[in-house]
Amino acid sequence: MSEKQKYYITTAIAYTSGKPHIGNTYEIVLADAIARYKRSQGYDVFFQTGTDEHGQKIELKAEEAGITPKEFVDKVSGEIRRIWDLMDTSYDKFIRTTDEDHEKQVKKIFKKLYDKGDIYKGHYEGMYCTPCESFFTESQLVDGKCPDCGRPVQPAKEEAYFFKMSKYADRLIEHINTHPEFIQPVSRKNEMMNNFLLPGLQDLCVSRTSFKWGIPVDFDPKHVVYVWLDALTNYITGIGYDADGNSTEQFDKLWPADLHLIGKDIIRFHTIYWPIFLMALDLPLPKQVFGHPWLLQGDGKMSKSKGNVLYADELVDFFGVDAVRYFVLHEMPFENDGVISWELMVERLNSDLANTLGNLVNRTISMTNKYFGGTVTDTGVAEEVDADLKAVVENTAKAVDEKMEDLRVADAITEIFNLFKRCNKYIDETTPWVLGKDESKKDRLSAVLWNLIQGISEGARLLEPYMPSTSKKILEQLGNGHVTEKPEILFQRMDLEEVLKKVEELHPKKEEKKEEAVIDLEPKEEITFEQFGAMQFQVGEIIACEAVKKSKKLLCSQVKIGSQVKQIVSGIKAYYTPEEMVGKKVMVLVNLKPAKLAGVLSEGMLLCAEDADGNLALMTPEKEMPAGAEIC
Repeated sequence: MSEKQKYYITTAIAYTSGKPHIGNTYEIVLADAIARYKRSQGYDVFFQTGTDEHGQKIELKAEEAGITPKEFVDKVSGEIRRIWDLMDTSYDKFIRTTDEDHEKQVKKIFKKLYDKGDIYKGHYEGMYCTPCESFFTESQLVDGKCPDCGRPVQPAKEEAYFFKMSKYADRLIEHINTHPEFIQPVSRKNEMMNNFLLPGLQDLCVSRTSFKWGIPVDFDPKHVVYVWLDALTNYITGIGYDADGNSTEQFDKLWPADLHLIGKDIIRFHTIYWPIFLMALDLPLPKQVFGHPWLLQGDGKMSKSKGNVLYADELVDFFGVDAVRYFVLHEMPFENDGVISWELMVERLNSDLANTLGNLVNRTISMTNKYFGGTVTDTGVAEEVDADLKAVVENTAKAVDEKMEDLRVADAITEIFNLFKRCNKYIDETTPWVLGKDESKKDRLSAVLWNLIQGISEGARLLEPYMPSTSKKILEQLGNGHVTEKPEILFQRMDLEEVLKKVEELHPKKEEKKEEAVIDLEPKEEITFEQFGAMQFQVGEIIACEAVKKSKKLLCSQVKIGSQVKQIVSGIKAYYTPEEMVGKKVMVLVNLKPAKLAGVLSEGMLLCAEDADGNLALMTPEKEMPAGAEIC
């Protein structure tokens, strides 16, 4: 027997900054579906996933939580693995970038590239995004913010090691041009070529000194290896690569990877930085990098800051594992972003899973039990209508193969469900309930049910990579013409209103805060603390107030400050009546040099705020304070 052909597939390792939402979970389910499909085709599959656990963001989050970074990543990595297991994913290795063997190899890789002259020491100055752990030039920013995540960036300058990206740029451009399958979909390839490679690559910062949570550079310990050189190398360290030339048999067998499956937001790192690192290490490039689209909630990317996050375990509690797997795989287009919502989940559950599939299996088993005691055979009594069903059954596997060859997973599932729909139509065409009333049609009825069982069974076998538990349940219930005595309900229909009510109980709607307007003022010259200390601010109580005659703007207030009373004139007549002023506690600049306004002496200043339209509001203490209390 010939040796099986290998197939090495990876996901991007999940960043351990928090619990993964359903958009993150989509990637592991997609990779699992591809891995299971390849196994069904006879491939020797190795499926690797894991967690990316270093960086400044994690260091800061651990500090906020009052624990060490290692304790933080242990907890989050464990939660990520729990979700991956919950979703019935069949990975062969779960790597962590804090694994001892990975850290050891990263140090050796860094030293090897340094000795080769591809890494050199310098200084980096630019705009830094902490969540993305990336530097950007001013020209790369979008509206002054990070082009990847849209968050604010901060200027940063530090000593760093750099990788000479430009040294390998021409080789990479040639590889992409001569291997059109390397970056998929094609739109991602065009984006990388036009936005990054063709304009010219800048050297890449590959170390940091401003934080400690990372893999130290052996020969310069104040530096830690920059996250992307650390994280990306997991694809080779996880299968036994050794920078000294002592790689394992597993590495020699599996590398190059057949598929890196990643989100479109990190395709630059995987199709530019990673291939160049591999070229520098004299290793072949992965055969394909597929940048999948995002799964969106409503019309926007899921994020905790937006409060629109859906989590896999919560969806599983409502719908079950395979229903969630079906939804995320079926609803994601090949190239464009998909949308997930509770309403869509309920709709798909009821129409596709409960009706098209669940009801089909249930009816077939029930009729087989009713008319034949649970066992039917192929009696050979055929009619013209059978041929079309059999043709669909025979062609579905081929159609699925064609779709999966291009990683069009959603289209492959559609082909399988078209088979189930054809089976439902076949029931309507052959009317078994009518045949069952005529004893002379018994052999024909047996053939009809046999054809149905064969068609559904073929669909169930094809369904295994996408909905493994459901596939197994169907095949166990149908047998090979000997069905189970009592059919199991595969998917229970759900009432949308009830689901939304439960969701509301779990996640009460928070009152949306209106975004308050802000005003940017031209900064005045800086003052010293001593200059500020020369100004005396106190709480005052207005005990009397009247309008200033011959003035449209001024009010004259008698303000009690401690045991003194000061007369203060303010231009607030358009915003307060004299009657409104009396009794107010206000903030007062009390040692302002006295001056006359409209002929009336003023011995201080009432503090006000002014909005963009020029409207004024008196500044008042938040809590009850006595007249004369110092404002400091």
